[in-house]
Amino acid sequence: MNIILFTSKRGQIWSFEIRVLRTALAAVAGIAFLGGVILYSGFRMGENQLAWLDNWRSEVRKQQTEIAGARDSAQTNLDALALRIGQMQAQLLRLNALGERLVQQASLDPDEFDFTTLPAVGGPHDSSGFQPTRVPDFLKMLEELDTEMGDRQQKLSVLETLLMNRSLRERVMPSGRPVTSGWLSSKFGTRADPITGKQEYHKGVDFAAEEGSDVISVGDGVVTWSGKRSGYGNLVEVSHGNGYTTRYAHNRKLLVGTGDTVKKGQLIASVGSTGRSTGPHVHFEVLHNGKAVDPAKYVND
Repeated sequence: MNIILFTSKRGQIWSFEIRVLRTALAAVAGIAFLGGVILYSGFRMGENQLAWLDNWRSEVRKQQTEIAGARDSAQTNLDALALRIGQMQAQLLRLNALGERLVQQASLDPDEFDFTTLPAVGGPHDSSGFQPTRVPDFLKMLEELDTEMGDRQQKLSVLETLLMNRSLRERVMPSGRPVTSGWLSSKFGTRADPITGKQEYHKGVDFAAEEGSDVISVGDGVVTWSGKRSGYGNLVEVSHGNGYTTRYAHNRKLLVGTGDTVKKGQLIASVGSTGRSTGPHVHFEVLHNGKAVDPAKYVND
């Protein structure tokens, strides 16, 4: 095929020869090349998309692993926190029990020092100063509370020991009257013997009382003698420790035996007139390190 072009400029003429087969082949080659370029570009784009998808999946797996680790760590911390709170609750129960014992030992008002109820508190609400509690702040407060509770328990334990020692000293130290009813009929020291009328040294004090009335121990101790003794009649002797011993003589009936443990105020005998006696009474002696001392001080205490 020949194509001739005529122009108006200087009578120029252009002639083109088109070969159909060659042109068709060139077109087919161009189309094939364009198709290959498109296919290659699509393959590369798909390859890039697949690579991006793999990276995204890897990142998701990584985040899932981190989330699982954080969850496990949070659960571990929560378990530790629950354990700490349980320990503090047990410690608080011990403090309450210790406080109740101290109230009893110190003879305090149980209504004023009631460890089973919370103390009354109050005040106006100010929402402007409210701040949410963060986990680190909460853990710090918990640690400070645990330390403070431990300190209080140690101090209360020391106070309990002091109160127990004081109470023990008060109970074992002879004090008070050896009878529940009666009157002082003879003092300690030199006196006229009621039988012979001669001067003698009286090693105790006498409490006249109704026969059969109660004779009580003036302190905690152990009975070291319960039976007859010359001059004393039916005698009860109690050792209180720290070198102190008390004697209760002329009893009608003995209600404790040797080796028995007695408490302050416990009934140990009944008033009588056995032994060297002119009538129902209790001869009461206080000995310190084996030496008789004036019982008046201990009776008045």
